This record gives sequence, structure tokens and C-alpha cells, in this order.
Amino acid sequence: MQPVPENRKISPGLVFFLVHSIQVGTGVLGFQRIISMHAGYDGWMSVILAGMLTHVIMFLMYKMLGTVKGDLVSIHTYVFGKWIGHFFSFLYALYFSLLVITIIRSYVEVVQVWMYPRLSTFLFSLFFLLLAYYIISGGVRTIAGVSYLGTLLPSYLVLTFVFTFKYADFRNLLPVFDHSVMDILLSTRDMSLTYLGYESILMLYPFIKDPERSQKFAQWGLFLTTSIYTVIAIISFGFFAPAQLDKTIWATLSMWKIVEMPFVERFEYIGIANWCLIILPNVCITLWCASRVVKRMTPIKHRHTLILIAVLCLCALTFIDKRDQVNVLNTISGQTGFYFNFLYIPLLFVLVYIAKKVKKQ
Repeated sequence: MQPVPENRKISPGLVFFLVHSIQVGTGVLGFQRIISMHAGYDGWMSVILAGMLTHVIMFLMYKMLGTVKGDLVSIHTYVFGKWIGHFFSFLYALYFSLLVITIIRSYVEVVQVWMYPRLSTFLFSLFFLLLAYYIISGGVRTIAGVSYLGTLLPSYLVLTFVFTFKYADFRNLLPVFDHSVMDILLSTRDMSLTYLGYESILMLYPFIKDPERSQKFAQWGLFLTTSIYTVIAIISFGFFAPAQLDKTIWATLSMWKIVEMPFVERFEYIGIANWCLIILPNVCITLWCASRVVKRMTPIKHRHTLILIAVLCLCALTFIDKRDQVNVLNTISGQTGFYFNFLYIPLLFVLVYIAKKVKKQ
């Protein structure tokens, strides 16, 4: 691949915000019920275990990227050759596009259920994708800036969970280790879906100055995400009785309903509106990755592949208008991400290692 000019690269420290911001999206609004299905209130262990797995996968990705000195498309070409490699890269382009659709549709559903039932999915998606296109047109530096703001500006929302302490009973978490190892592992699998998105580093790597040094910032970004999810899980388990949590789809939003302030009656409205800032970097990064993969595989300009992917995502979004369809969409994207990240990436790492040995001979 052609070297990226220095003026288009980002500093290694910004990788921290890129990795953390892509992981925190609509999933944090309702992951508690999902992880408690198998492991009950031992689910907080699954949050930590899944977080530890992301550190391992990130380490493997950096090792591969350091070997080929390129991006995901370079890795596939290095291992499989041009044509088979492009086939696997194309699958990742579809996967990143699927993440774009899932993020936007999940957020629209939250807004429709909690605030505006008649909100048009098409119009909201259209304006949101236009905003994402405008940001992506500014390059990776602009995307990194949005990730930085998308992390810092809504960070005050963490403090709102203090209001739940008055009503929480943390004895709900006892007894600890009340479930089998298999239950905790199944819950870990379910939780791993909430962490998806950090694999975007596979495409961002060539745009980082001194990329080897950026790994520590990527790992710190993962650590912050795991810490936030663990704290929210423990607070939620203390706040909700098990029977209540089973019926609560968006546990985080439900906890905001008890927040009382002299100047605002329904704090969850503020939380949902602020969440728009949080999912904006999600959409920008995944949309950029999908269009970048296609650009790397074809002679088409990046601006044109970006428009093409955005239009296709918008068309797909207009066909998903029922709760069951959103559920199926989340399930498909979650399972696809699980296989791509936690099974395919380790396999690809082994193949890169073998290819490296063969090429040396």
C-alpha cells in the first residue's frame, strides 16, 4: 500500500480515545439483562473476563500489523494472496457496514421508544449519515477529534449513577460463584459482543504516527471500557432485583429515571440526547473502515466508496422498522463480530506466523 503522508496521521495518544469511543455505544444502555441470562448476578465476572480477552486480541492484532507494516487488507494479501485475500477483506467491509446499520438503528429505536414514537428512521438516518460523511471527509484526524470530544463531553453521565446508591442493595451479588464455570463462560461470550468495534485498529494502523508505541494507549482504552462496564454492571445488580432485571431491556436508561434535580424532571431525556455524541464516533469510525476497505481493494476513490457504503446503509435502515427485526439485526451483528474477533483473528495470527516462516525460507 502507498505510505500515508505524515500530515494525515494522528499521534499515538489519540488511539486511546478511538478505541474507547468505538466500544461504548448503545450496548451500554442494556447489556446488564443479557449477561445475567446465563450467569445471573455473577455476570460481573463475565464483564472482566470478556475485557481481558479484548486485551489479548488487541495484542495479536498489533503483532500482525507490525509484521506486514500495513492494514487488514495487507494482512490478507500477505497470507492468502491478492484474490482470496480480497474476498476475506470484502467480508470485513460487509461486517463494518453491518455495525453502522446496527448502531444507528439501535439508537433510533431508543429514541422512538423513550421520546418520539413517530420519529422517521429514514430521515434521522439520512441526517446522521450526512453528518458522518462530513466528518469523515475531514480525514482520520477529524474522526479522532470527534472521538476525543465524544469521550470527554458526555463523561459527566458516569456521575449520575451516584443517585442509585440510595436505593441499591449490593447483597444482591451474594453468594459469589453461585453459577457454574460454563454459565460464566456463556455470559462472557454474550458480553464480548458489547465490546465489539476495537478491531477498527486493523484499518487505522497506517494512519498512526509511531504505531508500535500506540499499543499501550489502545490497551489503556480497553481497560477504561472494561472498568466502566464492570462498575455499571455491579451498580445495576445492586439496584435491580433479578425478576426486575429480566423484564428491563434498557437497564441503564431505567436507572436514570430516578435521577432528581431541581432544574430537570426527566433526566433520561438528557441522557438519550447526550448519547448522540457517544454514537457519532461509533458511526464515523465503522463507516470509514468499511469504505476504506473497499477503497483499498478497488481503484475507486475513497470519497466515492464512502458515498456508496453510506447509501447502501441508508437503504438497509429503511427496511428495519419493527422491534423483532432490530433484535435479529443485533443478534446477527453480535454473532458475526464474535466469530470475526475471537475466532478468526487468532486463526489469522497463526496463519501470518506460518506465512512469515515460509517466506523466510
